[in-house]
Amino acid sequence: MTQEFNKRFLTDSDETGRFTVTSLITGRKYYVEPIDGKPVQWGDVNPATKKIEGSYGKKYKGSISESESLITKENGFDTITYSGVGSSPFSEIDRRDKEYELLRKK
Repeated sequence: MTQEFNKRFLTDSDETGRFTVTSLITGRKYYVEPIDGKPVQWGDVNPATKKIEGSYGKKYKGSISESESLITKENGFDTITYSGVGSSPFSEIDRRDKEYELLRKK
């Protein structure tokens, strides 16, 4: 990936949730984007009513919509995997590292 893409990918990562992981086993760099699941209501909990009041809008939700994804074939990604709602991308990274190591040993 180009330096320009990396900068764009990691800009506002608190808001988008995007991050990269460089494997200590293979040295490969993985790009991760949390995709929105069920919309979450953000605000302050009223202690008397236990209801959420106010709103912080869509900032700093730590994820993006699928249409905002930068991990696309057009941007040079050949193998794109969705780890699923509630699952960790680290298990997929571990699986890929093991697969890569097996291929390298052959």
